[in-house]
Amino acid sequence: MDKKERKAIYFECYGGISGDMTVAALLDMGADEKELRRQLDSLPLEGFSVEISRVKKSGLDCCDFNVVLEEKYHNHDHDIVYLYGHRQGDADHEEHSHHAHHVHRGLKDVTEIINQSNLTEGAKKIAGDIFRVLAEAEAKAHGATIETVHFHEVGAVDSIVDIAAAAICLDNLGINEIIVPELYEGRGTVRCAHGILPIPVPAVQHIVAGHGIAMHITNVEAELVTPTGAAIAAAVRTADKLPKKYRIRASGMGAGKREYKTASILRTMIIECLEEEQADYSEPSKDYIYKLESNIDDCTGETLGYVMECLFAEGARDVNYMPVFMKKNRPAYQINIICMQKDIAAMEKILFRETTTIGIRRMKMERTVLEREVRKIMTSLGEAEIKICHAYGELKIYPEYESVAAIAAEKECTYREVWEKVFREAENILL
Repeated sequence: MDKKERKAIYFECYGGISGDMTVAALLDMGADEKELRRQLDSLPLEGFSVEISRVKKSGLDCCDFNVVLEEKYHNHDHDIVYLYGHRQGDADHEEHSHHAHHVHRGLKDVTEIINQSNLTEGAKKIAGDIFRVLAEAEAKAHGATIETVHFHEVGAVDSIVDIAAAAICLDNLGINEIIVPELYEGRGTVRCAHGILPIPVPAVQHIVAGHGIAMHITNVEAELVTPTGAAIAAAVRTADKLPKKYRIRASGMGAGKREYKTASILRTMIIECLEEEQADYSEPSKDYIYKLESNIDDCTGETLGYVMECLFAEGARDVNYMPVFMKKNRPAYQINIICMQKDIAAMEKILFRETTTIGIRRMKMERTVLEREVRKIMTSLGEAEIKICHAYGELKIYPEYESVAAIAAEKECTYREVWEKVFREAENILL
């Protein structure tokens, strides 16, 4: 039986995840090193270079991605004594020297750095998504807004390069489906720019909570998941379950810099998800989708129309407005947005930026959906697109609006005439 095949990247995070581990694993899996270096060279940042090498981790050959900083830009991100020395009562003078050389950047600052570079548009979007996830988590942790919060470790040169590099590699591989089932984290405490914090650190905690990522807490006394690693997973993840059947087409292992009892390795795989051509459509499938809503009583109709366009452009599945009456009998509108989890941050940013709302309600909703596909067929009026839905073993056919409208304009027919003709001919072909 013929198979349908689609590619996905699977993140296996048993050894944790960080920015440098992600880049190394993606390079090991086939991302173009020359393209990575070319785009990183365009970043308007000073004081860094990149080393890519092979190292051994638990006897396994792994790729290592290392951002080498000039002395004045150094931090303690991979310094085990700095990170965990407080457990032996080490002095705090290292922390003070750490702050002395550290530059605090906000979301606007790092966004400008990314936008001023020659990264591809795809890489810029991925990097922007990752930084937005981080900004939201840091803002929640510190009681600030994403506009006013400042990054600490993540605002450092090496972290910016790590995130840009991960975005470049993901864009270069050209695979949009990313599967991250769960993150494996350690326990205990770790020292950072804010002092000694429990593991997982607050930024990681808010990221996994806000994006519904499953966590598995291990007995390893160490920080296995960094905020950068968690943000990458949250920003790019499109699924949390592996398919029942798949082929591994490529794999990569990225080495972490920190030495723990467990192997600090992130493994990634390019897999081909296999599905039967004649799948079992006897029952609809179930998954989750998110609904965002907000009541707005002081926004113009022109603004709301523009907002709807922006939301659809950023990936909203559906947007609608409902007339409501609010307190003091004010006529208003309730905006309802249906979107996937990965698009929540972009949806909320548009609402806060473009409307007068100061609060957004978020609901995770289980839904039942029919299996569907969009197919092009040749009709007597020309090529047309139709949507085919499988409902309890039967086919439902829906001519696609844009396709019907284009044919109607070209043939100077009414929309209804074209719709009915495409529908009838599709029935004759498929049923």
